[in-house]
Amino acid sequence: MRWGYHLPRASWGSGFGRALQPPDERIPFLIHWSWPLQGERPLGPPRAFRRHHGNLADSAPRSGRHGRLFPSASATEAIQRYRRNLAEWFSRLPREERQFGPTFALDTVHVDPVIRESTPDELLRPLAELALEHQPPQAGLPPLALSQLFNPDASGRRVQTVVLYGTVGTGKSTLVRKMVLDWCYGRLPAFELLIPFSCEDLSSLGPAPASLCQLVAQRYTPLKEVLPLMAAAGSHLLFVLHGLERLNLDFRLAGTGLCSDPEQPEEPAAIIVNLLRKYMLPEASILVTTRPSAIGRIPSKYVGRYGEICGFSDTNLQKLYFQLRLNQPDCGSGSGVSAAPAQRDNLVQMLSRNLEGHHQIAAACFLPSYCWLVCATLHFLHAPTPAGQTLTSIYTSFLRLNFSGETLDSTDPSNLSLMAYAARTMGKLAYEGVSSRKTYFSEEDVCGCLEAGIKTEEEFQLLHVFRRDALRFFLAPCVEPGRPGTFVFTVPAMQEYLAALYIVLGLRKTTLQKVGKEVAELVGRVGEDVSLVLGIMAKLLPLRALPLLFNLIKVVPRVFGRIVGKSREAVAQAMVLEMFREEDYYNDDVLDQMGASILGVEGPRRHPDEPPEDEVFELFPMFMGGLLSAHNRAVLAQLGCPIKNLDALENAQAIKKKLGKLGRQVLPPSELLDHLFFHYEFQNQRFSAEVLSSLRQLNLAGVRMTPVKCTVVASVLGSGRHALDEVNLASCQLDPAGLRTLMPVFLRARKLGLQLNSLGPEACKDLRDLLLHDQCQITTLRLSNNPLMAAGVALLMEGLAGNTSVTHLSLLHTGLGDNGLELLAAQLDRNRQLQELNVAYNGAGDTAALALARAAREHPSLELLHLYFNELSSEGRQLLRDLGGAAEGGARVVVSLTEGTAVSEYWSVILSEVQRNLNSWDRARVQRHLELLLRDLEDSRGATLNPWRKAQLLRVEGEVRGLLEQLGGSGS
Repeated sequence: MRWGYHLPRASWGSGFGRALQPPDERIPFLIHWSWPLQGERPLGPPRAFRRHHGNLADSAPRSGRHGRLFPSASATEAIQRYRRNLAEWFSRLPREERQFGPTFALDTVHVDPVIRESTPDELLRPLAELALEHQPPQAGLPPLALSQLFNPDASGRRVQTVVLYGTVGTGKSTLVRKMVLDWCYGRLPAFELLIPFSCEDLSSLGPAPASLCQLVAQRYTPLKEVLPLMAAAGSHLLFVLHGLERLNLDFRLAGTGLCSDPEQPEEPAAIIVNLLRKYMLPEASILVTTRPSAIGRIPSKYVGRYGEICGFSDTNLQKLYFQLRLNQPDCGSGSGVSAAPAQRDNLVQMLSRNLEGHHQIAAACFLPSYCWLVCATLHFLHAPTPAGQTLTSIYTSFLRLNFSGETLDSTDPSNLSLMAYAARTMGKLAYEGVSSRKTYFSEEDVCGCLEAGIKTEEEFQLLHVFRRDALRFFLAPCVEPGRPGTFVFTVPAMQEYLAALYIVLGLRKTTLQKVGKEVAELVGRVGEDVSLVLGIMAKLLPLRALPLLFNLIKVVPRVFGRIVGKSREAVAQAMVLEMFREEDYYNDDVLDQMGASILGVEGPRRHPDEPPEDEVFELFPMFMGGLLSAHNRAVLAQLGCPIKNLDALENAQAIKKKLGKLGRQVLPPSELLDHLFFHYEFQNQRFSAEVLSSLRQLNLAGVRMTPVKCTVVASVLGSGRHALDEVNLASCQLDPAGLRTLMPVFLRARKLGLQLNSLGPEACKDLRDLLLHDQCQITTLRLSNNPLMAAGVALLMEGLAGNTSVTHLSLLHTGLGDNGLELLAAQLDRNRQLQELNVAYNGAGDTAALALARAAREHPSLELLHLYFNELSSEGRQLLRDLGGAAEGGARVVVSLTEGTAVSEYWSVILSEVQRNLNSWDRARVQRHLELLLRDLEDSRGATLNPWRKAQLLRVEGEVRGLLEQLGGSGS
């Protein structure tokens, strides 16, 4: 794995006039635009659009127009009601867009895609075999702005019918939505009445006759009063026909008769044909959107202008889109926390630099829909994650945005889902790439997967439609140097998603499985009859072989079932091995890999100047687990790709069996996070609890814990029942929000390590709440190398005062100073269970250190106090040594590597702390302290005559000199 703005697809159905309910998760994602408008809906002040790259409104709304076309006050009021209700419905957000914030609105971030005018001759030109390359515009045909769609053509003739076409994902629905909202807010003064129709809705009516007036009145009730005036509107009436590929139009007179009466009942397809013929309402303007394969359904003599929607072929449009989408001020505020402006700006800048470098991501973002996917992925990686949202669900929702309800060819009787066809063909290519560990495909590779198994003319026709309409959505020409003529999946992660989908749908079958299934089905059908005949023959004739044959017939289906089970186990084995596969050159966790691929940050490689010899597909197992979750299976069923419950169960059992074996091994931190991310994608708490029941140590040291990673860990491990012996989150860049998210995991931990996380006094509020929780079972709390300061320690002491579990507390190098140690000395007696306290390297002087040492001596349970590397004088160190030996019992005070003339038994603890933090501590300060310790060792060695002690002291001196040499000191 190495490395859109697309509005949700609109599908219009009946019922617009019903009372509009608040957005709700039960509302189908495909918003139906043609519900009849009934009654008046309150509509606040229209939201100000940000207009980029063209506008249909080239002048301010002209006053007095309604007075001429719709003279009555009631007609004018009906039009205004219609505008308000239409605007309210078109402004509704799907669930996928609500993740960007509660005040996010599609009209505030709209960027117009490039529209290239084309000619009928160009449309009739044969396409290349793969048709993946974007054709440059012809000379003399500059890009069209939306305001120019209905301008006179080159001959000066008025344009009444415009056909906009584009492949899946180029933004056809976006443009329609924008035009409708423009008209609703008065920014489209050229048209006094705009009536949108969904061809999907019209096709669902079948052959039932209805007049044009009936179709309009059923869907837009407020327009009943102005229907008689439609003919008088002339060119100021605009019909929008969205998704023409859904209708089977027949322009032959023998197939569709002429009809000019809007009140004459006809089949919906016949009404559309007569509108396009300009036989019905000949002065009306018509805008049609369609996929490329359906352009030929309208004879070119009825079309005034063709426009190809080319997406964001200009990189500046991509950058503008990302700036608008990612700089939303309330992005993520639905979760209570919003991304900082500096973080949002940084993401935009990194993404812009990657686009400017002409990387493969720029070729992917040619399609506005992939711009949406990039933004949704970055939002998932860097903003607080909504409950239940997974990476797999983002990709599944992305496909639902583009393919829900889409059939491959409406003229084909099979009515095959476009997504199902893509899963079979593109999924096969994706899986073969994952199996052979490659991401670059030749034209022969692509054609081999597309044409596999095609035998009939109908199948070739379906392939032709898929190539024209959807192939560019999944594959893009490779723009990397040295790989001419090759293709890659538009987004690298899409290859792994489709490969996983190909597996979980059961589309991968070996020859043995195919033959075995047919034989098993045949035997199953005739087995009962054959068994009955053999049973009768066995009673009449003394044939001893018949019972054996009878039993063999029963065994055949079982043998086939075992073959299928072995295949599932093999896939599960490959998936688990991929998940736990360590790469020498790319061993970041999978979430960091995905973020780096989008933002253009490359991880360390074995040979920095050469590309990796082997590809990494660590997202493939994550997507396999995610696709088996109930939510994603429900969405896939809507796309025509149902996953059977029994298949999902058997796949999950095979995966659990393999995970149970390999999941018990100790994993590196990044691989352990990948393991937890797999369970998060699967969204099955029972499955995760069984597989992770043996996990006792959670070591994620060094993993950058972003909000989504904290959510992953808390979601997977927060509900477990068994205790975790140790949770190590050292050097994870944790912040207070991350601490709050991980609180359920901390409550299960016995040892908690939070070193090197830059946690300040604010984080101590959350740590105090953790210590005061009645389920807290932490015995060891390590907070070293965090700037807690004295204010933070005051909060920690409040927590320790009510805590009964903590026995070991490390506050090494936490910036306490004299104030912090004095505060500890004053409040140490409020806790009665503490056994070890480390406050070394805190810049404290003699007075504060002595006060804390005296308090420690009087503490009933404290056994050990670490005070080395503080700013202690020779006299102060001697006083502390004397205090430690003044009486029996009480806490031992460690201030040096020596105790009298002997080596301290804690010398290795002190030096190991120095060695571990050598690169993060102040080198000059550490060097000064080591020189003092070295002087103490030399003095002790000179004061003793015991050869054994001298040898020990010499050994420790050598260790200290070695550390000084690492720091650049003399060591002598």
